[in-house]
Amino acid sequence: MPVRGIPLRRLPGIIAASLVAALLLVFIVVPVGLVLLKSFDNSGRLPDWRLAEITEEALQLMPEAERHAATARWVAQATLAERVAAMAVAYDLAGLTPGWDVAAPFEHQQAAIEAALPALQPAQFTAVEAAFPVAHIMLHKRIALAFAVRDQLSVADFDRLRAAKQERYGLDNYAAVFADTYLRKAAVNSVTLALISVLTTVSIGYAIAYGLNRGGIARPVLTRNILLLPLVAPPIMVATATTMLFGRRGLITYTLFEQTLGISSADSFNVYGPLGIIIAQTLSFLPTTLIVLDNAMRRQDGRLEEAALMLGAGRLKLFSNVTLPLSWPGLKRAMVLVFIQSLTDFGNPMILGRDTPVLAGVIYNEITSFQNTPLASAICLWLIIPSLLLYLALEQIGRRKRYVSNDAGTPAEQRQPLPVRIALTSLAGFFCVMILAIYIVMALGSVTRIWGIDWTFTLAYFTPEGLGAGMEGTGYGSRDGGLDEVWNSVRVAAIAAPLGGLLALAIGYVAERMRRPWGDIIAFEALIPAILPGIIFGVGYIIAFNAPFGIKWLSLSGTEAIIIINIMFGNLYVGVLAARAALQRIDQSVDEAAENLGAGMLRRFWEVTLPMLRIAALLGILYVFIDGLTTLSSIIFLVSGNIDLASVAIFSAASASNYGYAAAKSVGLLAVSALAMGVVVWVERQTRRAQGMPATSNGRRQELTVMGAGATF
Repeated sequence: MPVRGIPLRRLPGIIAASLVAALLLVFIVVPVGLVLLKSFDNSGRLPDWRLAEITEEALQLMPEAERHAATARWVAQATLAERVAAMAVAYDLAGLTPGWDVAAPFEHQQAAIEAALPALQPAQFTAVEAAFPVAHIMLHKRIALAFAVRDQLSVADFDRLRAAKQERYGLDNYAAVFADTYLRKAAVNSVTLALISVLTTVSIGYAIAYGLNRGGIARPVLTRNILLLPLVAPPIMVATATTMLFGRRGLITYTLFEQTLGISSADSFNVYGPLGIIIAQTLSFLPTTLIVLDNAMRRQDGRLEEAALMLGAGRLKLFSNVTLPLSWPGLKRAMVLVFIQSLTDFGNPMILGRDTPVLAGVIYNEITSFQNTPLASAICLWLIIPSLLLYLALEQIGRRKRYVSNDAGTPAEQRQPLPVRIALTSLAGFFCVMILAIYIVMALGSVTRIWGIDWTFTLAYFTPEGLGAGMEGTGYGSRDGGLDEVWNSVRVAAIAAPLGGLLALAIGYVAERMRRPWGDIIAFEALIPAILPGIIFGVGYIIAFNAPFGIKWLSLSGTEAIIIINIMFGNLYVGVLAARAALQRIDQSVDEAAENLGAGMLRRFWEVTLPMLRIAALLGILYVFIDGLTTLSSIIFLVSGNIDLASVAIFSAASASNYGYAAAKSVGLLAVSALAMGVVVWVERQTRRAQGMPATSNGRRQELTVMGAGATF
């Protein structure tokens, strides 16, 4: 029987779609929206002049005799410290500047006050004398006053007097980035480093992608696989390895250059500073950039280049008039991708930057050290503005042109000149060596007693005791030993991956099969974490799930659940995009036939569609699992003393220069990631064989590129 005109068989599908939309609303839209709202929150301590007004108004509510008696009693009970603090505020209320050092010991301040008061003009002395009782009460007896007149105050006035705080909203947090010298310097550093990273990473990535697809690099499959290795590594691993190679106790700068060759001092010649950040970011962002540009180059029709050569075009003219213009859409996406990644990267600058503050690092400090969530939220949203401006500027370049060829994907058969092949192979080989060096250094660091000092072989970092006795005070005998955090990460990722993968398929199916605009709205909600920096998502969860609606038992802060949910919903978009892409290739008549036979949306999804989306499901599950193991920017704000994850432990150990612990945990994560990818590849091959599908080659493995988030697979 229909429900208000809705066929009964469609009701489960409508309920499922509503549930999906509600989940996305609660766990994606609301946290991001609360970051926006929190950024306008300028609530804080009332200024002294306003607090004095409120205190005087409250005093006037007391009967005159009681008011005088209470004021005299409270002033008489003041301690030396209270009298000194109240006198400084009294000067301020009287429009004067204290003429003594307010940071000096209280006895010295009292002596200075006794000398300063007689020197005041009579009017000034009277003003200070009248302001002193109010200043003392508002600083030290404010709560007693609030309870004395509680029955005559509204709840809001009582709370304001007692807490001395005000609720105020405005743009102060946004203006602080320009008004505060330190924040202004961090903003300039962030944008400058991002622009330089775009220049270095995209240039190198494009040259390598060109060589891989135009016969300019020897062994392209092996080269591609090596260059993509950092995709499954903890994001902080590159900075840690860079420090272990080129830091003050680096294998190159200290052991080789200073101790062995004696040609430089590692204290002065090292990687710390902007140069080190650029090196680490280039190596970190090169894999995702390469995937974007490799995909763009692969889709070009090579016969256009062959035709241009046959018509007499030289190599340089061919590149500038044909190859480069056809690559422009991919170049734009790569530029925006690297810019966002660099702008929101706080791990590399905090490990290597030292005296180079960046906005992402400021957000981390404001949250973890000062609990200043409003300012952190405003800075999070400031990070979006430069990326958006860059995107809009790049979109204006060539926006009237079309960048498609008739038969995309046909490779060109001409060989590159020998000098070009040598140059491109050397460039790719250099970065392959750098990436392999990172892995080798981490492996060596995990079994070296003290990096740069004591090269004795040890497996102590893999045990809970660490290096044990005799290392107290050095940081090497700390609780950082063992792989407990690695197993925590594996457990969390193993829970989030199947749930996130299955939910992603359901969202993709609902979005693809629902009528517009509802399907598009659901898909857009799922893609929000791909559009915004991950750091915003982490801050949003702090705001949204710390006693939501003021109900403490609903709080998820400090629990394992909030980390699992954050990983799930922060990476849904990969599975959603994979599912939608797969569904668009499936003949919709199959779904329609099942519907005509009476199957509702849920049954059609479970029995008809899901079996055809196994590869998309594997992709979504693998991405959630790998990201759950290695993610840092979101969950670093969500871990607690109850649960710590490997990526955060690696960051903490690297920040404290405990490289052995960081390396051991990195090796543990890499081993688990390699095992997971091996299992997925085997399952994918078995699935393709069972379905009679051709196995994908290494060079053309299924890839999914998500622009705007830096997540690529």
